[in-house]
Amino acid sequence: MTAVDERTGGQRAGTGSPLLRARNLVQEFPVRAAGGVKGGVVHAVSNVSFDIYAGETLGVVGETGSGKSTLARSVIQLPRPKSGTVEFQGKDLMKVGRRELKDSRRHMQMVYQDPFGSLNPRWRVTELVEEPLRGHGWGNADSRKRRVEELLDLVGLDPSQYGKRRPFELSGGQCQRVAIARAIALEPALIVADEAVSSLDVLIQAQVLNLFEKLRREMNLSYLFIAHDLAMVKQVSDRVAVMYLGQLAEIGPSEGIYRQPLHPYTAALLDSIPRVDPVTGAAHRPVALPGEPPSPIDPPSGCRFRTRCPRAQQKCAEEAPQLVERLPGHQVSCHFPLDLPMPTVPPKPAAPVADPAPTSTTAA
Repeated sequence: MTAVDERTGGQRAGTGSPLLRARNLVQEFPVRAAGGVKGGVVHAVSNVSFDIYAGETLGVVGETGSGKSTLARSVIQLPRPKSGTVEFQGKDLMKVGRRELKDSRRHMQMVYQDPFGSLNPRWRVTELVEEPLRGHGWGNADSRKRRVEELLDLVGLDPSQYGKRRPFELSGGQCQRVAIARAIALEPALIVADEAVSSLDVLIQAQVLNLFEKLRREMNLSYLFIAHDLAMVKQVSDRVAVMYLGQLAEIGPSEGIYRQPLHPYTAALLDSIPRVDPVTGAAHRPVALPGEPPSPIDPPSGCRFRTRCPRAQQKCAEEAPQLVERLPGHQVSCHFPLDLPMPTVPPKPAAPVADPAPTSTTAA
């Protein structure tokens, strides 16, 4: 067992320099109480580090409120994190000016959860797809028109049939395809997909996921894929990061995370998925994770999962665990990970009985 240096970010062996390096990201938001008085701080992302490599998909999972979407927005600097570094294609985005940041965003695009809300309802499909090209001064009107037609074909929408339609004339899956066409218009290296298929029905989800995979092969795209559906993340991801209350609980190869989770929180998430044993055919009844996540305004001391963890000990309250590599490329932030025996709580010594206080007597 070796402690992982903060510079590694869960690096895969033999992959060279990462496309994106995030180190010690912190994102906090002030909370205003009645009358505008400061009411605390939401610790949305706390010291998160990871890498993404060319052609790779890193999936990020966790419960609602775990900080997944805030992490996604922090990567593309919307808004900029409070502290930490985000290096993209060798450039530290935390240090560049507005013009350089706009240029970097040509190569990193975002696909949002709500396909309808992310598109201007007044624009036609061709105008929506052309907009990022015009915004970055790409080509002339004729070349942009040809590019728009190519993009619509690439995402499976016939330009002659869908080009003149507006978002309200499209299905949710078709709107998401338009959003994807916009995202890949400038041939980015990285797509940040924030719950990009969670609002679609199961059949359309599968079609859009297949489209993501097709684009990854054809364009050598990398993805930061945010989702709460663990089965979906397993399907699309090379590596998986598990977040809890703004921190990384575990990060490692997708197969390793699902076959041998090391963090109790990861195991609890997997237990919550209904599934069938492929050998016996027996159905696994999902087990709900007990309790509710603590408030990100006042997270617990030490390990943030300790208030819901069956393996929690006194050390978990006193000392925050660090990411430690316990298997090749597989890191976990836990004092008592699942590859160790269940810790036993030593019996507490009996509290000493205090001597009775002396009583005073008064002369009659």
